[in-house]
Formats: sequence, C-alpha cells, structure tokens
Amino acid sequence: MMLVSDILEQAFLNDPDKAAVWHKGHWKTYREVRADAERIAALLAEAGVQPGDRVAILVENSFEYISAHFGALRAGAVDVSLNTELRADSLHELLLDCEAKVLIAGAKLLLASVDALGGLPGLRLVFVDQPLKNAPHLPASIQLRGLSELPSGGTRASPGRTEEDLASLVYTSGVTGRPKGVMLSHRNLVHNARSVVEYLGLGPTDRVMVVLPFYYIFGRSLLYTHILSGGSLVIDNRFAYPSVVLNTMQEQQVTCLAGVPTTYSILLSKSDFRTRTFPHLRFVAQAGGGMSKELQMAVAEAIHPARLFVMYGATEAAPRLTYVEPDMLSRKWGSIGKAIPDMEVIVADERGQRLPPHVQGEIAARGPSIMMGYWKDPEATAQVLRHGYYYTGDLGYADEDGFMFVTGRARDMIKTGGNRVSGKEIEDVVYSVPGVVEAAVIGVADEILGEAIKVFAVSASPDLTEESLKDELKQRLPVFKRPKWVEIRPSLPKNQSGKILKSALAAQEASRQARRG
Repeated sequence: MMLVSDILEQAFLNDPDKAAVWHKGHWKTYREVRADAERIAALLAEAGVQPGDRVAILVENSFEYISAHFGALRAGAVDVSLNTELRADSLHELLLDCEAKVLIAGAKLLLASVDALGGLPGLRLVFVDQPLKNAPHLPASIQLRGLSELPSGGTRASPGRTEEDLASLVYTSGVTGRPKGVMLSHRNLVHNARSVVEYLGLGPTDRVMVVLPFYYIFGRSLLYTHILSGGSLVIDNRFAYPSVVLNTMQEQQVTCLAGVPTTYSILLSKSDFRTRTFPHLRFVAQAGGGMSKELQMAVAEAIHPARLFVMYGATEAAPRLTYVEPDMLSRKWGSIGKAIPDMEVIVADERGQRLPPHVQGEIAARGPSIMMGYWKDPEATAQVLRHGYYYTGDLGYADEDGFMFVTGRARDMIKTGGNRVSGKEIEDVVYSVPGVVEAAVIGVADEILGEAIKVFAVSASPDLTEESLKDELKQRLPVFKRPKWVEIRPSLPKNQSGKILKSALAAQEASRQARRG
C-alpha cells in the first residue's frame, strides 16, 4: 500500500540531499521539503485535525504549497487545493461545499479573500504562510495563526488512512458549468502517477518546468510524477512574460516542459521559442484540451530533437488516460493516442459496448485511476459512472490501429438549422488558417437557425481580418458549418490553467443580445 504522502517520503529516503524544488532563485532539497511537510503535519494534528477532515489550501505554486499539500496528507487530512484566482463569492461557495475545517492561505490571497470567510460553520482555523503587518478582521469563530509557529515535528505515518480513502477533492474548473468536487483516492492518484512515470520514462535526472498551477490536476500530476521518480521541479509563476520562463528553462537545465495548448500558442506567437536552443530538453508534454494538428506540428518542429508527447485525460481520471508515442505522432497527427499502462479506454455506445473503428461514440475509461465519484452529488456521479466505465463527455472514434481521435464534446454540439455541428470540428478548421493562434466556437441564439455559429479568434498576423477569416472558412467548410459571425480579439478569456472559457464567451454574447432587445 502506498499513500500520496509516501511519494515524498520515498524520495527523501532514496536521496535526501537531492535538489528537489527550485523557486525564486533558490533550491530546496528533499530533506528540507520533507521536514517542512512534517512540521505542518504536526501543526495540523496539534490543532485537532482528524483523519478525513478537509484542509483547504489557497497558496500559489511555491515551496509553501508543496509543504502544505504533503503536510495535510501526512496528517491524514483530505487536501482541497483551491483556484487562487477565485472571486470571494466563489471561494466561499467551495469552502462551504467541502466543509473545510482548516484553511492554509498565502498572505496576499488571504487579505483579498476575507469576505469569503463569513458564514462558514465548519471553518475554525486559518493558517497564513507569512507574517502579516495588519491582521485581517476574521469572523469571531475563526482563529488566525501563522505557519511560522511550526513545531519541530517528527516522522509521522498518516493516521488511519488506506489507499482506498479519499485523498483529495479537486474542483473542476467550471468551464461548462458549476464546479464539481472530484473525489480522488490515494490509490487513484498514486496509480496514475506510476503509469505516467512509466510511459514518459521519468528518472532522477529529469527536471520539469512548472507553469501550470498545482490546484489544477495536470499541474498536480507534475508534482507527483517528478517526486515519485526522484526528479526535480522548477517553479516559475511568470508565464505572463514567456521569455523569462524560457530563460529559467535554460539556466536550470530543464529536461521537460508541460502545458496546455494555449501554453504553446503563447510560446510560439509571443516569444522566440522557435529559435532558442535547449540542450537539456528531452521532451515536452501537452494535455488539457484538444491540440490542433497544425499546432502539434509547429511545436514538434520547434523543439526538435526533443520529443512531443500528446496526452489526454480528465480530472475524474487523476488525470491521465491516453498518450501518443512521439515516434507515432507524424503518422497520427491529431490523435489522443492509446490508453496509458493499466487503463482501458474505448469508444463506447450508450450500453458500454466498444464501437467498431471509425464509428463515433463517447470516449469511456475504466481502471484504478478513475475517481470515487463527485462530492455530495450522487446524481451527477451516476450520469458519468455507468456500465463499469467513466464516460468522459468527449465524442470521438478509434481508427483501425486503435488510435483515438476526439471530434467534440457531447455538450458542445451546436444545433443550427436542423444540423448538429461540433464546435471542436470547426475550431480545428479555424486553427488551420495561417495567422490564427487561438480559437473558440460557440452557438449563439438565432431566430431563424435556432443557433448560429460564431467564431472567436486571436490573430498573430495583421493581414488576417474578420472578413478575410470568414472568406477562408467559406472555402474550407460546407455551407451548414460556416459561421454566421466571426470576431477577432486580442485575447480570449481563460482560467489560470490556460483553458479557454467558452462559458464566458457565451455569457458575453447572451448579455449583448439582451441589450439589443
């Protein structure tokens, strides 16, 4: 049996003085990271945290986040890592939903979130990671303490926990609706990390550049896999200045980079990524949404001779489900690949039966990484866990070699003029137009068509206008799939993990139509 907290303990025992994590120009060893986590575990136990209690963490990527995360697990608690960009009302909703007993917060984030802490009957204690000159006024029922009060702490075993117990509540990003708490067990998370280590061939010499937040499951996977393999993490939260991150990659001899499609669109369009050399880079990895064939090809060319791993997954799968072997990429552009070790992934019909090649169905998976269910939501759980599979909500097909391709979302279908059109299918065509670096397609209410197609795009070329893009799409799409509207913007709304927020675009369009009357 292995718990998530044992990942750090094992790395410490194997090589305690190995450089483990770099942040803000400073390295910490496994000995130091583990000691900080042990002290936080002791502090939580002293504060009365019991096995299974939820400890919410509102801390940006840092040494402090890693220590708080592993410390909470070491104390037997359930980690609830929260989006550091949440508004106070949304933060309050999640703290109430998970019934957090303790909140560990970054100083600046706490000061900006005080309004979220009222009316939380279960929250009794807030720890802040740095001393505060002016302590915020918290509700009388909540005690404020500093992590500087850390006791000496000794080696602890996570009390009363097994690999089948809940380890982490991961709230979905809410791109398509209200966030749901995904319940992931120790077994889910450890098994998935082991599979990823295996197919990526990770080892002690690997150093990953971390630009994805740890509250996001893809970012968390980087934390687990690189500690499990005895490697190292390089944290740089300055991706708003991509060239600065590229400098860090070179200076710290990074061997791997992980990102979502937007990460690579930004690197290719707003930095000199194409012309830089990274002598230590072994591979880059992509997940977190569909990556167009054109973007895959551009990234693969830019990083050569390093290799590109295209991957696919879901929060509910802890998170990885499939990947494409880099040697197969040029033969299977656009594919999400085949199942990772020890997981089964199929294109299924509504009865849970595998569909023949090139027949569209819903991508479904089963295996030890699949979630326990949604927190306090048995109805939503039953909708996705059926016939022994987790139904991802993604539509797709498998080719004759078993490689899978995503064609759209089950809830991302636009009903226009009696036709059902996949937004992703149109987005892939938009990305094929030279100059387009980001794209999103939504359905907009229309009196005649029911829904009309609207394309939002970000252009890297001054020659690409809304009219010229519309003309290009006329040449590339059949009549019923052509957009009624095209809008070019300087940027598209995204969450902190880089996913384009179609829900925000849809809300903006609805508001615009309402104003028109």
